Amino acid sequence: MNGVVRLETSADGIARLIIDRPEARNALTWEAMRLFAEAVETAHASPQVRALIVTGGDQSFCAGGDLYELDGFPSRADGARLSAVMATALDRLEALPIPTLAAIEGPALGGGAEIALACDVRVMAEGASLGMMHVRLGITPAWGGGQRLLALAGYARTFEWLTAGRVLTAVEAAEAGLANRAVPRGQALVEAVSLAGVMAAHDPGAVRAVKRFLRAGVASSPAAAAAAERSEFPGLWAAPAHLEASAAFLARRNHKPQRA
Repeated sequence: MNGVVRLETSADGIARLIIDRPEARNALTWEAMRLFAEAVETAHASPQVRALIVTGGDQSFCAGGDLYELDGFPSRADGARLSAVMATALDRLEALPIPTLAAIEGPALGGGAEIALACDVRVMAEGASLGMMHVRLGITPAWGGGQRLLALAGYARTFEWLTAGRVLTAVEAAEAGLANRAVPRGQALVEAVSLAGVMAAHDPGAVRAVKRFLRAGVASSPAAAAAAERSEFPGLWAAPAHLEASAAFLARRNHKPQRA
């Protein structure tokens, strides 16, 4: 499947959403935004997909919106449209019931950082960068990235980074808890595929339940989040995946090697 934004799914159920505009460091035009949103909806409609990796082509992640095109749309209505299209797409990306991982080589800046923060996990390579420097252009994040950064990093650091237009290296992002892994240059996708494979190898029902109750923990009160976590357990306990795994475990523990 060719295109500036495309979704590719492998036989093991790991899909890749690839932004591929290397001539613009994978910056998004209106058309690319539309294709991105469509790819996310395709992932929602694909029951065989067990994990999704968002990545960019040619050693870049995404440099945000393509100002060479978007600068020609300066009105308030244009700004509202720009916010709505990708904010909705990233809300839908975040709402995917499967693990989502951002494999980041090169810049993830502005809207590109907002895309990365909408994923569950971020893997950054040496030389990669993560930053919402919207303030340098006299604007703010518009796709939900400010609130996602706040949830991950807390008020004080988020306020500093957004008002200073701070850009973090892979090591800095890992130290701040924004990147799960900092890996050698060229290895972000390799590491993300490996990690997604580990997640996809487990029972999908259990993995999806983990995501549901953790998302509840982000969005709900502590009591409601605890109740959401508890509510997942009884059904999983009685499900075939647990019963089969438990039986296999007991069979191994009860096995005694015969003596010659």
